[in-house]
Amino acid sequence: MRKDNRFTDIIENYISRYELLSHNGFYLVALSGGPDSVALLLTLRNLGYHIDAVHCNFHLRGDESDRDENFCVELCKKNQILLHRIHFDTKAYAELHHQSIEMAARELRYHYFEQLCKDVQADAICVAHHRDDQVETVLLHLIRGTGLRGLTGMRPKNGRIIRPFLGVSHQDILDYLHLRHQDYVIDSTNLERDAQRNQLRLDIIPLMEKINPEVKDNIARAADILTEVEEFSDQQIDSLIRSCHEGDSYKFSAIKNSGHSKLILWHILNNKGFNRQQIEEINVCSKTNRHWLSDKYVVCLEKDSLSVVDRDKWQMELPSMRIPECGTYCYSAMGKDIMKLRLKEVTADALIIDKHPQYAFVDAAKAHFPLTLRPVKQGDRFVPFGMKGSKLISDFMNDLKLSMIDRRRQLVVVDNQGTLLWVVGRRVDNRVAVGPETQKVVVMEQI
Repeated sequence: MRKDNRFTDIIENYISRYELLSHNGFYLVALSGGPDSVALLLTLRNLGYHIDAVHCNFHLRGDESDRDENFCVELCKKNQILLHRIHFDTKAYAELHHQSIEMAARELRYHYFEQLCKDVQADAICVAHHRDDQVETVLLHLIRGTGLRGLTGMRPKNGRIIRPFLGVSHQDILDYLHLRHQDYVIDSTNLERDAQRNQLRLDIIPLMEKINPEVKDNIARAADILTEVEEFSDQQIDSLIRSCHEGDSYKFSAIKNSGHSKLILWHILNNKGFNRQQIEEINVCSKTNRHWLSDKYVVCLEKDSLSVVDRDKWQMELPSMRIPECGTYCYSAMGKDIMKLRLKEVTADALIIDKHPQYAFVDAAKAHFPLTLRPVKQGDRFVPFGMKGSKLISDFMNDLKLSMIDRRRQLVVVDNQGTLLWVVGRRVDNRVAVGPETQKVVVMEQI
């Protein structure tokens, strides 16, 4: 068997093993012009997959960047493959977003890939990461600090990103291209030692190979084994998480009593931007009414309830809204519609009572317009319907076991004399409730 056919068979078997591609699908192939991406493009075409190529010119290497693009144009023309091209001002983007050049290029590349997939209705995009890249990724994660997930390296499939070459080495790829007499371009920055990945490739891994020439195979094999371990572990932890789930939150005592509380918290919180120190602090926390912030989320621990909410919702400052008369009003905050409130006046004889909490019925003679819809303030009191004595609304909400986020977003309706009419969606004030002497009723409905 020819060696290039053997290489193709290895790739075909890898694709089949992980169910990466379908001959009924349509895929984009990231093409830089380097040996790995050239081999990927030609291998997938020879295997009969429906593909287009994609090239990004980041304008980071002067004439060399344009040389790479021209090479890709000629390669695709020769092989009758449609090529999508885009140019980026990567340095300007990096400066604008305060990112490294490497991070900016990565972000630009993958955002474009995602958008192009949608525009041309491609099923996924194939990239040429190979076994050596996998080894470097695992080592980088280990050096920077990681858990089990980092030691598994890159997955054959991650969302729309597919990696058919993870089962072969860079040398395998070069041998394949040599047998086919296929040329390619070389990125000169791969030989510079200022990048961490290049330092690994050029200096550290060769030293490791002096100790054991099979080190790359061993690391890649360990990553495969750990991937299976992680998949099994995830299944077990997901089951534990489901057993701790209670409505929109988690029962904290169930997490603590599971015997794996730190792992459960890590799975719930790590992908939401919470770091190891925060997760460890939550794990040992014995106090309630605490919260922790990540860039986009807030974790709230109240009594035996752990909830995760959007930070925007948590920090949203709710305004007051004037209600001059009966009608329909839209209550908004920070440009977002929160709720609608409809008010109408009816005679007591025509009143049909609906006991759903979204309705409130108030004696019109005791509701003095204009009314105000606003968030609860510290010290707000009312007389809950059915009771005689007044109660702090904060205590009332505690009795209902409302979450911290629900308490922060609780609204009330008060009249122009400061009398609280309705804790919206919860309870009417007994002092303004409909009674035997009521002639007209203000019906309030939360929409």
